[in-house]
Amino acid sequence: MAGGIGSRFWPLSTQKFPKQFQDILGTGRTMIQQTYDRISKLIPKENIFVITNKEYVALSHQQLPEIPEANIVGEPLVKNTSACNLYMANKIGELNPDATLIVLPADHLILKEDVFLEKVKLALNLASKNDYLITLGIVPTRPETGYRYIQYVESRQSDLHKVKTLTEKPILELANTFLESGDFLWNAGIFIWNIKTIHKAFEDFLPEMTQQFTSCEYNSESEISCIETIYPKIQKISIDNGILEKAENVHVIPADLGWSDLGTWRSVFENSEKDENNNANPHKHSLSYNSSGNIIHLKNVNKAVIVDGLNDFIVVDTDKVLLICPRDHDQCIKDYVLDLKNLKKGDKFM
Repeated sequence: MAGGIGSRFWPLSTQKFPKQFQDILGTGRTMIQQTYDRISKLIPKENIFVITNKEYVALSHQQLPEIPEANIVGEPLVKNTSACNLYMANKIGELNPDATLIVLPADHLILKEDVFLEKVKLALNLASKNDYLITLGIVPTRPETGYRYIQYVESRQSDLHKVKTLTEKPILELANTFLESGDFLWNAGIFIWNIKTIHKAFEDFLPEMTQQFTSCEYNSESEISCIETIYPKIQKISIDNGILEKAENVHVIPADLGWSDLGTWRSVFENSEKDENNNANPHKHSLSYNSSGNIIHLKNVNKAVIVDGLNDFIVVDTDKVLLICPRDHDQCIKDYVLDLKNLKKGDKFM
């Protein structure tokens, strides 16, 4: 899934060039390329599909030339994750009705790749043989308020647990309670299921959406025009709210993956290399005095940076925008974007 705009990562992530197509940590590979590199160790390239906004289809082809062109699919409108999951289940199911799928967001950092591949193999094996909707749950390391949570029931089968509840992003007090309880995991949005199981779930819980999608003939010349016709009528709802919160056959595999969704500047700070003063400042022409805990990101790498007396701030300079805010205000960036849009001609900064 590669259709998001990443507004919490503004101003680097913009509508024309979202974060999944950027090399955020300076590794030499963009986020979507790293996702492809990771899963291609298990899945052959001809079985890897990308669903994104139609605006990013050409960019996806450019960054992932290994994937067949027909496997990169553009949505005409943003309709959240239920629509894209059903669309791809129908498209892939037409090619192989016995397929088992793994659904991956294109913009995640996973440091423990070997553990990830081990858990994915287990999940694919279980999902291929059982009527399970499986998710990988990330073992939490802090009371994070920016993530959704999964509560699970302990089972004798140590690697697989039945899901008890799915919870939206909590306030800090509740996040602390989740962490202390020991039976909550972060919801990373990584899903594994077989075609028949996910189709039945859509029929049970989102029957109207299911009916709308059955009108299309997939992998044919008419597919795109049909999808463009039905998308304006489709409900905008996440797969979590639409299906997983209601289904009784949801299971989770806990996983310590060294995971981050790199959805905020704070998460980028935590996963970046720091200097001796704990500043994430990779720029070679840089001086800092009495400053610590800052993340500084400039588009122009040849610009000199001098910082004095600044602590725990985010500083991001792009062609159109200069952002300066406290690091612990990173959850406010969406509000900054909305307020800026309300200014005269504010949209040009998005």
